[in-house]
Amino acid sequence: MELRQLHYFLVVAEELHFSRAAARLHMSQPPLSQQIKQLEEELGVQLFKRTKRHVELTEAGEVFLQGTRQILAQVKHTINDTQRAERGEVGSLTIGFVGSATYEILPKILRAYRASFPDVKLDLRQLTTAEQVKALIAGQIQLGFLRPPIQKETLRLETLLREPLVVALPKDHQLAAETHLSLRSLAQEPWILYPRRLGAGTYDRLMRACQQAGFEPQIVQEAIEMQTIVGLVATGIGISLVPASVQGLRQNDIIYRDLFDPPLSWELALAMRREEPSPVLENFLTIARSFRQED
Repeated sequence: MELRQLHYFLVVAEELHFSRAAARLHMSQPPLSQQIKQLEEELGVQLFKRTKRHVELTEAGEVFLQGTRQILAQVKHTINDTQRAERGEVGSLTIGFVGSATYEILPKILRAYRASFPDVKLDLRQLTTAEQVKALIAGQIQLGFLRPPIQKETLRLETLLREPLVVALPKDHQLAAETHLSLRSLAQEPWILYPRRLGAGTYDRLMRACQQAGFEPQIVQEAIEMQTIVGLVATGIGISLVPASVQGLRQNDIIYRDLFDPPLSWELALAMRREEPSPVLENFLTIARSFRQED
């Protein structure tokens, strides 16, 4: 039994007239009659009662008509879903992200993507850069928003955002009167930073900058979340360097000052495996790239 035979049967059942059905199918009547006969022989039942002037469905034909409509509708639905999957309009995407990505750029990307592809399921997982690298290699996530650099040849990176680091100070700090601060001016300050294991590349780059400025930072407290770091700065425990986007966090007891000599930046990158991306991933990347900021 072939799908085209089901289609032929459906048209004849709707028209109850072989000549009109043949015209609708753009074929001559004899081949159509032969196809219906073959279908009846294969099923071992009579689907139509035929006279010279009249065609009607048998009881078996009525039952077969209901099933045929369901089958053809399901086939049409499956074909449509398959084509939409090829275009990346349905499916799922698992994304890892560092917490600081949610302060500005990630919500914008997600809103734009959901507006364009509402039928794709997004599984969002907050992970550190190191955790994302492991998850990408293991195939547990398909895309990461992380902090470079990373050294993995199996992964490729695309810089999405490059933003300056700013100095986070308690509001009543003695340096609060300054509008710009050098790195050297922070040499005697207690520092609050994230642990190196969360992003060794960025951490090491900051440490090298401090060494070049002639000091080793006095780290008095480590915290995993940027919000926690900002909160601890507000208590007066120490100062920190944070991405400029963190200034969007409302905190009355903290101020931010621009950093110069040297100016330092923090990158956010898209990370994925090097193999050909899926249509769903490619669509997400296209939208994410439209928000790229590298000033």
